[in-house]
Amino acid sequence: MHQDTLYLLKTHFIDNGQHYYCPACAEVAGILAFFPALKAQVRVRHVDFPRPRPELAALLGEANQRCPVLVLAKVPSNLPSHLKVQMGNNHAFVEGAREIGDYFAHVHGTPLPH
Repeated sequence: MHQDTLYLLKTHFIDNGQHYYCPACAEVAGILAFFPALKAQVRVRHVDFPRPRPELAALLGEANQRCPVLVLAKVPSNLPSHLKVQMGNNHAFVEGAREIGDYFAHVHGTPLPH
């Protein structure tokens, strides 16, 4: 079975000498914590903050290295038209915390983000 792959920034990183976390990645990690059954449906990969992010650049192209991003194994046919599926290097993906939450709701049956 092919799984979607979720890319999140590592939970702690340093940028210009400051310690940070990514709020959007934390939101998606929270969705996984709220609905643990998703962990069996989605593969999670953590990437480093500095760009280039080689794995994402190779997969989606240099212009598509933002996190969080969900790379789809297959685009479901029943997605609502407002859910934006993008393409990079012939791979479909959904980008952004709320958009990923919306995707999870429509594909995996979690509640919608409000």
